[in-house]
Amino acid sequence: MSSDANVTRADAGLAPDWLYTPSHALDEAARRAAEARQGQLTKPPGALGELEALAVRLAAMQGTARPGVDRVWIAVFAGDHGVAAAGVSAFPQAVTAEMVKNFARGGAAISVLARALGATLEVVNLGTVHPTDGVAGVQELRLGPGTADFTQAPAMSLEQCTRALHAGRHSAERARLAGAQLYLGGEMGIANTTAAAALACALLGEAPERLAGPGTGLDATGVARKAEIVRRALALHRAHLHDPYEALRRVSGFEIAALAGAYLACAKMGLPVLVDGFISTAAALAAERLCPGTAQWFLYGHGSAEPGHARILAALGAKPLLDLGLRLGEGSGAAVAVPLLRLACALHDGMATFAEAGVSEKR
Repeated sequence: MSSDANVTRADAGLAPDWLYTPSHALDEAARRAAEARQGQLTKPPGALGELEALAVRLAAMQGTARPGVDRVWIAVFAGDHGVAAAGVSAFPQAVTAEMVKNFARGGAAISVLARALGATLEVVNLGTVHPTDGVAGVQELRLGPGTADFTQAPAMSLEQCTRALHAGRHSAERARLAGAQLYLGGEMGIANTTAAAALACALLGEAPERLAGPGTGLDATGVARKAEIVRRALALHRAHLHDPYEALRRVSGFEIAALAGAYLACAKMGLPVLVDGFISTAAALAAERLCPGTAQWFLYGHGSAEPGHARILAALGAKPLLDLGLRLGEGSGAAVAVPLLRLACALHDGMATFAEAGVSEKR
């Protein structure tokens, strides 16, 4: 990164001492205490498999031998994409604003899941083509009427990318102040699977054909067109894509940058993150590339049906909790995995030890 780039970004309000400072350290003493407790519970060692490992990981993240995920914060970030004009989505762009209203009014999948989980749900409109002004329950932080078409210009200006990152950061701070034990980020934006594919290609050096998928329901011809659009964007911005910040700014979107900002902030504050599907994981990859070590604060809710998701998960060394063929977004796949985390914590906390139960231990 050049010194000129640093000056430009500082002038735009992007504070390097926030983006690039290390993540909060995991609590190794809490991890060891949780492992010791697992060894004393009335079961053969390892008999609960990944549920044991989840409880131990959460212990290290939360700094307690007995973790919990009763208080969950879900933030859904929305924004439109200029590249939608290239015909990369099966749905019209009006759907973004319509779904933002649906989130706030309680009719969307993530709204139902948030209620079922007793989670806090916030909806943040970062810039839709069609306005959502006056809708109760929607935070309006409009950065513009969607991003620019990234096959013609950077998706975001420096100021827009800065503000999107800060929008995510402020969401994470609200979650922390509210006492959340787990943070989930969701997204909404017609054409954002194209943006996520472009970002992942830029960060991983992958060919668009490997990461572009059907999104909201494209046929094979549509997927091929999407891959070609991504290829054009990568060619236009190639000279800048070695820098994760520039990759994020040039070929992603408002909601993806906000997710990356939220994930970075959570890691720096020590708040565990449950990552959703393809788009959210592309944002998680960007966060890890911006500040290596951030990903130690991530758990991964599910494996998306989008073909590029497995490649991004592999790059992060991630193993998703569920594989149900989901591809909705909104944070829905991560939300579906929350009960699994809760059960892991309940088993860890509620089972009796051999001594407490009067059961003979393994010789």
